[in-house]
Amino acid sequence: MTLDRQSQHSDQIRSSLDADDDSDHLHPTLSTPAVVNGDDCENAGDDLVVPPLNFAVVDNGIFRSGFPDSSNFSFLQTLGLRSIICLCPEPYPEVSVDFLKSNGIRLFQFGIEGSKAGSDKVDAYVNMILECMRNLDMSADQMYSLEPFVNIPDVTIREALKVILDVRNRPVLIHCKRGKHRTGCVVGCFRKLQKWCLSSVFDEYQRFAAAKARVSDQRFIELFDISGFKYLPSSF
Repeated sequence: MTLDRQSQHSDQIRSSLDADDDSDHLHPTLSTPAVVNGDDCENAGDDLVVPPLNFAVVDNGIFRSGFPDSSNFSFLQTLGLRSIICLCPEPYPEVSVDFLKSNGIRLFQFGIEGSKAGSDKVDAYVNMILECMRNLDMSADQMYSLEPFVNIPDVTIREALKVILDVRNRPVLIHCKRGKHRTGCVVGCFRKLQKWCLSSVFDEYQRFAAAKARVSDQRFIELFDISGFKYLPSSF
């Protein structure tokens, strides 16, 4: 994929809400209500098809979003999903499990803990440390090896990628709570398999994370080893 095509693809992705946080506590996200005009309001009701928060197309048959709730079920049915990858560790809501069963959708759950209280302060602190290290002309490997706060499970990300790469599981939806950090890490690593340059990978990550973008997530993506995976050309 050329840089121009990567940029065009990134520009199609919707920015996330700055105020949202990717916390540990699992509550299906509330979707943004669809806007209807005057005469349509009375008849809108169940006819509205509302996508989950931060929904976007990653590639053909691969989608990403925040946690879908019951108001999003009609939209999910239009995708013809075969699988859903949930990156939250908490038990999947019963109403969602029932929906998956009734629609023949397989659930793959890879529990990754969300952010802890004060994580933004930790990232700010890490930024300050890294800036000092840059001023000392330390290499990237030296800087990253000294940073103690990262705990993103490499093995879990690899298992999620294996599900995504298996075409038998597509169409597939990848989601966490807000569709920002955990989902962003998985998609970022997937982009490396597509040979995206890091600047485009980070641009996509930041479009969803916005003000909540994390140094640790981007560092994990940068250092993620894709040598054990097969190169995957982009469909776009």
